[in-house]
Amino acid sequence: MLRGRTRRGRGSYVADDDPLDAAQERRVRAVLALGGVPQADLPDGVQQVRLRLLERAASGREAPRDVSAWAAVVASNLAMDWHRAKRRQERLGERLAALRPAELPSGEEISVLSLAVARGLEELPDAQRQVVVLRFYADLPVRSIAAQLGVPEGTVKSRLHTAVRALRARLHEDEVV
Repeated sequence: MLRGRTRRGRGSYVADDDPLDAAQERRVRAVLALGGVPQADLPDGVQQVRLRLLERAASGREAPRDVSAWAAVVASNLAMDWHRAKRRQERLGERLAALRPAELPSGEEISVLSLAVARGLEELPDAQRQVVVLRFYADLPVRSIAAQLGVPEGTVKSRLHTAVRALRARLHEDEVV
C-alpha cells in the first residue's frame, strides 16, 4: 500500500494519511458538481476518487505525478459514469413500465362491459356474430374459421372488420368505453 511512501509538493499526498488533502478534495467536489452529480452523491464521488488512488498504490503502480490533476480527471470520468448509469436506469424504468399491464378494470366495470358486448353481439347479423364468436371467444385463426364455414378468408376478415366496427360504435354509444 501507500504506507511508508510520502510525497510532498505540488499534487502531493501523504501515504499514512488521507490520500487527498483538503484542496484536492474541494477540487474533486467541484469537478463532480460541475459534471452534474447531485450534492447528495458528492461524498460518494470523493470516496471513489480516494479508493481509486489507493487501489493504484496497492497494485504497485507509482503515484501520479500530479495527484490533483489525476483526481480531477478521475472525478470527471465518474461524473460521466454517473450520467450513463442514470440514463440506463431511466431506460430500464421505461421498459419495465411498458411491460406493466395497464390498470385493470374493476369487477363492476368488467360486468358492465360484458353486458354491453353481449347486447352488441345480439344486434349483429348472424354471419358477423358467428365469426366474432369463433375468432375472439373460440380463439380460432382466420384460416380455420374460413375452412370451417366454407368461405374465403377475405370474407371472414371483412365480416370481422364490419362486426368489430359495429361493436365498437355500440360501446361508445353506451359510453362503456
